[in-house]
Amino acid sequence: MEKLERSLFRLEQGFELQFRLGPTLQGKEVQVYTNYPAKDHKFDRLKFHSLDWVYPNGQEDDCDKYCRLDLIVAGSYQYYFSCGDKEKVSGGYIVVDPVLRVGANNDILPLDCISSQTYLAKCLGPLDKWLDRVRVAKETGYNMIHFTPLQKLGVSSCYSLADQLELNPNFSLEGKHYTWRDVGNLVETVRKDWNMLCITDVVYNQTAADSEWIDLHPECGYNLVNSPYLKPAWLLDRALWHLSCEVADGKYAEQGLPALIQHEQHLNALQGILWQQVFSKLSLWEFLQVSVDEAVEQFRQLLQAGSLGVTSRSSTDCRQQLKMVQDPQHRRFGNTVDMESALDTFAPHSRSPSDIQECCNCFRRRLEELNLELYKEMNCHAEQATNCIVGNVVYERLAEQGPKLGPVTRKYPLCPRYFTFPFEEMTFEEEMHLMEQKDKACHFLAHDGSVTGNNPLRNLTESGSEVYLRRELVCESDTIKLRYGERPEDCPYLWAHMNKYTEITAKLFCGVRLVNCHSTPVHVAEAMLAAARAIRPDLYVIADLCTGSQLTDNVFVNRLGITSLVRDARSATGSQEEGGWLSWFGKEPVGAFFQPSLRPLIPAVTHTMFMDGTLNDHSPIQRSVYDFLPSSALVSMACCATGSTRGYDELLPNQISLVKEDHLYSCWNPEVQKCDQVNLKTGIMAGKMALNKLHQELAAEGFTQVYVEQLDEDVVTVTRHCPSSHQSVLAVLRRAVKNPEGHHHKDNVPPLFIPGQIEEVVLEARTIVRDINSDRRSDININSLPEYTAEIQEHIQLKDSKVVKKAAMVSKHSGVGQEILFKKFKPGCIIIFRVTLESRSREQLGALRRHLIQFSPQYQTGSLAEHSTPAVLTKPLMTIMSRLTLADMNMLLYRCDAEEREDGGGCYDIPSWLSLHYGGLQGLMSVLAEIRPKNELGHSLCDNLRGGDWMMDFISNRLLAKGGAVGEVGHWFQAMFSYLKHMPRYLVPCYFDAIIQGAYTTALEAVFKQMSSFIQNGSSLVKQLALGSVQMYGVGHCLMLPTISPHLKDVPHCLSEITCQDNQCCVSLAAGLPHFCVGVFRSWGRDTFIALRGLMLLTGRHLEARNIILAFAGTLRYGLIPNLLGPDSYLRYNCRDAVWWWMQCIQEFCTLVPDGVSILKCPVSRMFPTNVSDPQPAGAWDQPLYDVIQEVMQRHMQGIHFRENNAGPQLDHNMTDEGFNVEAGVDQSTGFVYGGSRFNCGTWMDKMGESERAHNKGIPATPRDGSAVELVGLCKSTVRWLVKLHNIGHFPHAAVTIRRGGQTYSVSYVEWDHKIQENFEKNFYISHDPHDPEEKHPQLVHKRGIYKDSFGASSPWCDYQLRPNFPIAMVVAPELFTVEKAWESLDVAERKLLGPLGMKTLDPDDMVYCGVYDNNLDNDKFNQAKGFNYHQGPEWLWPMGYFLRAKLYFAKKMGKETYDKTVNLVKNILSHHAVHLERSPWKGLPGLTNENGQHCPFSCKSQASSLAAILEVLYDI
Repeated sequence: MEKLERSLFRLEQGFELQFRLGPTLQGKEVQVYTNYPAKDHKFDRLKFHSLDWVYPNGQEDDCDKYCRLDLIVAGSYQYYFSCGDKEKVSGGYIVVDPVLRVGANNDILPLDCISSQTYLAKCLGPLDKWLDRVRVAKETGYNMIHFTPLQKLGVSSCYSLADQLELNPNFSLEGKHYTWRDVGNLVETVRKDWNMLCITDVVYNQTAADSEWIDLHPECGYNLVNSPYLKPAWLLDRALWHLSCEVADGKYAEQGLPALIQHEQHLNALQGILWQQVFSKLSLWEFLQVSVDEAVEQFRQLLQAGSLGVTSRSSTDCRQQLKMVQDPQHRRFGNTVDMESALDTFAPHSRSPSDIQECCNCFRRRLEELNLELYKEMNCHAEQATNCIVGNVVYERLAEQGPKLGPVTRKYPLCPRYFTFPFEEMTFEEEMHLMEQKDKACHFLAHDGSVTGNNPLRNLTESGSEVYLRRELVCESDTIKLRYGERPEDCPYLWAHMNKYTEITAKLFCGVRLVNCHSTPVHVAEAMLAAARAIRPDLYVIADLCTGSQLTDNVFVNRLGITSLVRDARSATGSQEEGGWLSWFGKEPVGAFFQPSLRPLIPAVTHTMFMDGTLNDHSPIQRSVYDFLPSSALVSMACCATGSTRGYDELLPNQISLVKEDHLYSCWNPEVQKCDQVNLKTGIMAGKMALNKLHQELAAEGFTQVYVEQLDEDVVTVTRHCPSSHQSVLAVLRRAVKNPEGHHHKDNVPPLFIPGQIEEVVLEARTIVRDINSDRRSDININSLPEYTAEIQEHIQLKDSKVVKKAAMVSKHSGVGQEILFKKFKPGCIIIFRVTLESRSREQLGALRRHLIQFSPQYQTGSLAEHSTPAVLTKPLMTIMSRLTLADMNMLLYRCDAEEREDGGGCYDIPSWLSLHYGGLQGLMSVLAEIRPKNELGHSLCDNLRGGDWMMDFISNRLLAKGGAVGEVGHWFQAMFSYLKHMPRYLVPCYFDAIIQGAYTTALEAVFKQMSSFIQNGSSLVKQLALGSVQMYGVGHCLMLPTISPHLKDVPHCLSEITCQDNQCCVSLAAGLPHFCVGVFRSWGRDTFIALRGLMLLTGRHLEARNIILAFAGTLRYGLIPNLLGPDSYLRYNCRDAVWWWMQCIQEFCTLVPDGVSILKCPVSRMFPTNVSDPQPAGAWDQPLYDVIQEVMQRHMQGIHFRENNAGPQLDHNMTDEGFNVEAGVDQSTGFVYGGSRFNCGTWMDKMGESERAHNKGIPATPRDGSAVELVGLCKSTVRWLVKLHNIGHFPHAAVTIRRGGQTYSVSYVEWDHKIQENFEKNFYISHDPHDPEEKHPQLVHKRGIYKDSFGASSPWCDYQLRPNFPIAMVVAPELFTVEKAWESLDVAERKLLGPLGMKTLDPDDMVYCGVYDNNLDNDKFNQAKGFNYHQGPEWLWPMGYFLRAKLYFAKKMGKETYDKTVNLVKNILSHHAVHLERSPWKGLPGLTNENGQHCPFSCKSQASSLAAILEVLYDI
């Protein structure tokens, strides 16, 4: 359950957002809530409503259900979800970008098109001249004007507002008073006539110190009445002021501290005086301490009163903590002690005066210790304050970079004042008296400020912060910190005042910049912006955040709905850092993958406004005047909003002072430049106009991909690329960090290879010196550097360039392009090329995009018709795919390396990385699905694609070699890849992915069309599991089943690659990948039929299922089917359970398949008509399947005893000689099928010991001889079914006949069925009654209320082991179980055996339990060495399916409430399988895991039985 408050999810309007359940929430009652406004409702950030669940396939499936939001309203919205009884489990935010509109037609201005210019409002002069001055922005290509606050200002900074509601009176003329309405008219004129938007600053955290309204409402600031915890800091502040005055008056000169502080001795003297004259006299520690005498006396009186009685506890332990009670008025010695804690800590032994006195003495000592600790705490604050005061003096008066204020005076005191003092000068003693007078103390207001490195989410002025006391604040002494409280009721006037301020701003401007955003209480800004959006829903919000942490930035962005964060390019340390920023701001890299329309929402980076200069630049010409132009070009190439400050383009030599500037901006004059006017010849304005125009064009035309490269120390290239047209615009910049007029720069610039064909030089520019009178200066206007200007050329051909020496077409491995040699490309120069693909590449790419349209309409743009289309591409791929069988799909999509090698090939190997898991498309898709969302173009797979055509040739050649329908798909790939081979190599990965993804998706669609309605209409999990059917069943020259009867119709045939003859080619099952998929270890009888119902019958592959059933029927011998299927000599009949799984599958076939009972009459070609006969050819000995079934039942009832053919180490080098003797039969008294011995293991738990060192070689770890519970269940299921079949005339046999003692006996199936039913629970259920007469070995019972794993084992204790096998019997023969007993036993299994993915194969309480399987480990541990514990704890997945199915079956019997809870449990468990399937590169489920779901490296990565069993659970639901 993720907590996403610090993750940013940004979306544009028009997107549909879906909320889907994660794995931990599936199967639980989850509800999603959001404050996004419901339809026809207004936004209320405090009002949440629930979202309805959508079920896309019409079924209540937790895998696919979702809630949706159609995002059409801009802003920041919160969501959270509840789970069961937990009201709020987790949540996060969604930020929806605004849509900005300009012009009379309300044309959309995309956010990435924004080019903003900032204006210091006070430099605009009277309002009637504004249009003349801001016209500069229009004429230089900007489309947004950003004004600093337009309100009435305080005495200093342009951000210090005296009245938030009043327009600055300086904008009015004598006799002409302008109002906000006039400002609004100007803003609207600019929007409609100039196609420009206007935004302005809002300041919420402070007001000017000379604001008149704060005098009337001092509760709006932090003062000594509403914030009495500031008293010590205020006293220190006043003491420092008086000390400063005395230093200014020379009082301490004789003590080594003159007014003019010049060296370290003066600083040392200052430190001494601070301690002696300030801190020691203030005794600030008294504000923290307790009055000891008063507290002891109060304590004494309580003891004497005896109201709490006398205790015998160890009450004189003075080391215990007392609870201190803070004095709400924060007076000296005002703190007290919680007397209840005192009485609990210090209690007398008796009420005698001596004991009470002793107790009081202990109490006093503890209080004195506490006071000493508090004294030391205050001293620590004093030490820090001293350091900060001295540090501030060093900066302001001694540091080279500081303001060097000179002597200490009253105007420039020793340190800044932290509080206002609106009274006449008086002595310090008089001031101390004012502190306790509320009508006076309420006017001592704290100034605003900041602390370097402070947590921006922490309010520096609230209680608990000591920055004012420790003098850590960088104080703004012209402002007052505003105190809002937590809600409007805490300070009604301030909230109402600022709300009105916000509404005025929102009515006039399309956006705001949050000044001091990180210093503004988040909940305040949240409320104000909500009020603004109520007026202007598409409010554009920008902010500077200096948190230093992207996650912390995200908190502000999320809660406030900030659209763009301001980033200053000039705060970067060099081109490389700026280039890194540029890539970060870009939406995606060049050559990025094409993303699907429905995709996971991943955390985003905040949209950026990238500035080449801001008002806070301390020195605009800090590098070189020649660096302005390339720096602007670098910023303009960013794929985000960009901005600048008025004056940057004009090359102002000095920073415009936010406090002292009294000059005005120059007006625009396009004709003649006077000293008080500007035009395109001024500074770099011509270059900036071209750059702004280009920036806007690139964003509007979809150049969303960015690539930045550092060619040389000062040469940077920036590429903007359009992913649909594949045009590029490439800027080459040569920075001039150091002035080239005084610094030597090398003449040569490295040559540049540009893939493609250069269409034109969009812009070529450099800064030059012109011959002009630079002494002309305006006394009214802000002056620039008139001698510098930008020389530009736009839209020229390469031959006309002044900086390109040579441009030659060259062919490199990366493609055809032009190599550029530069001349006179000096620092300060820029050149920008427009590049297209060369003609052949353009044609090939356009044709390829046309063929890709069948997969997604996003390829429509840029597509081209071609003159001659390959025939295979003239029809949709789905038409070709529809000709493929599911066996063909196995070849197309899957086949692991072992399968490929058996056919003479292998999976594709990526040098320096790994081999793909599959030879088919899934091998590629597993890798591409990982790297596509992250655009991981540096991945080795992408390197391989860019390096050559090997991978493409591998894919097409592999399929072409197969011929037929598969070969036609190979021809399709070959034709599609032919286009790729003529493209620039940087585009190959993304288009290769588009081809593979399109083909893969089409193949899956074709696969599902051939499957059952259960799969077609199923959830995504159902479909993923069903693909296991394609993954595991295949055909190859080494993978064929035994030949089935030639008299059978509809058997597939194919031409043998070895004999060139027409042979049967029925699919066979790979038990697991990659270990059990080739040779004799591919087809296991047991695994084949455990998996057949799920992977064949439920998926609708009925004909292939029939063929598999009949093929194995033909191999019947001794009444068993083989454990391993291979050539005749490799057939091993050493498992007792495979034949019963085979019988169960025949039953399922008859039940699930239309007219399924017809299979019973199908001819079976017997390979071994008798136990001793030689193998017979197909068709030589045919008999109907029902007779083969009867033979199985007959032989088991008669008894099976034989020795394996070819017995000995050549057959199994681990087994002892006795282990080759196979025995099976039916207990005549119980009807239970039984078999095996302590020398072999004939069920699925078939691990044979291998370690000579541990002495377990040849010893079965789990023999499970006797009657294994699941085999009894499978036998019962078969007998019951045969009774039913016989009764309805589909099975001719009513009984089995046996010979015993020379006589023949007949046992009817009805009798057999009844006998198993009668004896099952008697012999398998372990009751709670310790005296149960049916229990033969009560001393072996260690768990009750469960079913035994076996009955009659040679080692009786094995019968009593808790294992996950009894649920199998519950599923196939539920009639054997009493509902209540079954439910209880399943509950025990759930508590003891249930793992995340599988079931523990042994009770963890068992002495031989070991949950970690390591087949390589050979040690002295008998129960562990060489994987002896294979089935003694590790968690197998296929039993999980039967456990869950049993739970569902019996839960339904327990009633609706129980059933509903069980369904939710099952969904929650299956969510883990869904996650594993999604994340597994094999797209499968493992055979087993180690304990608690840990990965087991020895397991198959994808196991047929695991996939089938889980699919069956979903079918049952």
